Amino acid sequence: MIFSSLDLAPEIQKALDACGYSQMTPIQQQAIVPARRGKDLLANAQTGTGKTAAFTLPILQQMVDRPKTTLPGNVRTLVLTPTRELAEQLSETIKRYGQFLPFSITALYGGVKISSQESKLKAGTDIIISTPGRLLEHLVEGNINLSEVEFLVLDEADRMLDMGFIADVQQLLQKIQKKRQTLLFSATLSQPVKDLANKLLHKHQVVSVAKQNAIADTITHVVYPVAEHDKPALFVELLQAQNWFKVLVFTSTKAQADQLMLTLKKAKIKSALCHGDKSQGSRRRALADFKSAKIQVLIATEVAARGLDIQDLEHVVNYNLPFLAEDYIHRIGRAGRAGAKGEAISLVSREEERTLANIERLIGSRIKRIKIAGYKVGDRDTLLENIAQRRRPPRANKASQTRISHNKANTRRTSK
Repeated sequence: MIFSSLDLAPEIQKALDACGYSQMTPIQQQAIVPARRGKDLLANAQTGTGKTAAFTLPILQQMVDRPKTTLPGNVRTLVLTPTRELAEQLSETIKRYGQFLPFSITALYGGVKISSQESKLKAGTDIIISTPGRLLEHLVEGNINLSEVEFLVLDEADRMLDMGFIADVQQLLQKIQKKRQTLLFSATLSQPVKDLANKLLHKHQVVSVAKQNAIADTITHVVYPVAEHDKPALFVELLQAQNWFKVLVFTSTKAQADQLMLTLKKAKIKSALCHGDKSQGSRRRALADFKSAKIQVLIATEVAARGLDIQDLEHVVNYNLPFLAEDYIHRIGRAGRAGAKGEAISLVSREEERTLANIERLIGSRIKRIKIAGYKVGDRDTLLENIAQRRRPPRANKASQTRISHNKANTRRTSK
């Protein structure tokens, strides 16, 4: 099904043409028409399936169909999302879809001065994309009025539940009129998500295009078994031998990310960091440099696992496997987006084999192993024996045993 068959406003169709979009993805085919008719939706769609367009296009069309002047301090469309990275990314994407329309679009998130956002809100804005916490701050400061919100979107609703933001969302909903259209998008349809939908939505329709924990079939998976201490050398060798460029690599901790950055710097490989210790400005510059191909490798922790939309990203590397198997899906979802091909590469030590088995159970298939000459993985039996030895109580030496025997003898004589 093609976008031109929807008879969208010329300005919206022109934007889609400029973005190079012609064919709709499955979630767009299922969600756009009912959403355009004003129906509340609970939509289940994995990352990279085109869900932003699925909720943005019908809202833009309705705003065009029912033109309205946005008053100072008011907003017509509110999109809530769990992280500032997602808020920034959604803002960029929605601006592309509305580039030929007269609507003002503002992103709100923490990490920047609240005063820098205040003037935009007080002037009135048509569309706001915000994290719940920062929006509550503006509400307390009196910078925004939510009573005129006509369209409400909850993006990554399952993530909001996981991060404990639903209390904030419910507090915000008390300020929004009940006569509104609400679209709830989630990567999973867990019972808590369904319960939330039943509370927030009115006579809603459910649309689903992916099974639980599904991954794009355009992504191939491969594992390189390697000892933990050999990962830096193997990663550099793979980069050079495979001629990978524009590689997003995930570590489990900030310390691991910093250490890998030093390794790449010594190898004269252009790279940048994106983790929680970096300022918002630094992370934004790193992402911009990565998108524009000024650097070859972007090293990130879990903070960047969702919300990054990078065109033509082919390679995502798990330098360390995530602690939760479900996060593997979020990480590799950065590649193979919107039908493009991608590769998920994991460097796996013996200590990570149990996590790898959990991931394979989750995705329902065994991942191909490739062994590289010169990189040996320790024997599993030896590893288990070492772990068992660490758990055993220390064995007393001969002198200690003599003292223990002597003390026992004295104890027996005393007791007599």
